[in-house]
Amino acid sequence: MLDSFGTPLKAVIIGSSGGIGRAFVNALALSDHVATIHALSRSGAAHPSPKVRNFAFDFLDETSVHAAAAALRDDGPFDLIIVATGLLQGAGIRPEKTMRALDLDKMQTSFAVNTFGPALTARYFLPLLARDRKAVFAALSARVGSISDNRLGGWYSYRAAKAALNMMLRTLSIETARRFKQQIVIGLHPGTVDTDLSKPFQGNVPDGKLFTPDFSARKLLDVIDQLEPDDTGYLFAWDGERVTF
Repeated sequence: MLDSFGTPLKAVIIGSSGGIGRAFVNALALSDHVATIHALSRSGAAHPSPKVRNFAFDFLDETSVHAAAAALRDDGPFDLIIVATGLLQGAGIRPEKTMRALDLDKMQTSFAVNTFGPALTARYFLPLLARDRKAVFAALSARVGSISDNRLGGWYSYRAAKAALNMMLRTLSIETARRFKQQIVIGLHPGTVDTDLSKPFQGNVPDGKLFTPDFSARKLLDVIDQLEPDDTGYLFAWDGERVTF
């Protein structure tokens, strides 16, 4: 796993206490190609592997994001940074079935978590990526953020926030490619994963399409391993398919 990177690989996982984020940390900790993993979350939850260094930070607080990036600067440059965060439902928020359910405060919360947080993280963490070899900045997005793939409607805020995230990543990729040809910026669609985010909607998932966090994380790391510079700026699904915007 991750043979395409130089060793020893240094990684950062943001949102490491969530289901997929924790699975990323677990998978990387088992890889012989990974030297250190900086695991960032609000709780700063500990991990038993000696490779893992845990940090508490709030990616919705710009001061906290800036401070976290500054604290990690001397440990870089990093080969892999993954933003494994997202919000579909919770704290009174549910995906809207119709436009009558649109609510400004809930929309702002969805955009804060799904778009603004990853974008601010990119601002402060992209400069920590290696510049003379393959290096990847990835953020969890979703197929439902694809405008061209939207055939069912509904889920207004989540769809729009993930579409905005895709645009952020695409724009970041263009800027970074002008100076650092080996840096890759992408979105990742993990599939439907058995986490708190998806639990209310798992009844509609076809057989064999509800993944464990560990399975999804391993598949996404395989996708990352296959990336080349020409792949920058796109959204890739867990099976390597490039999802149209």
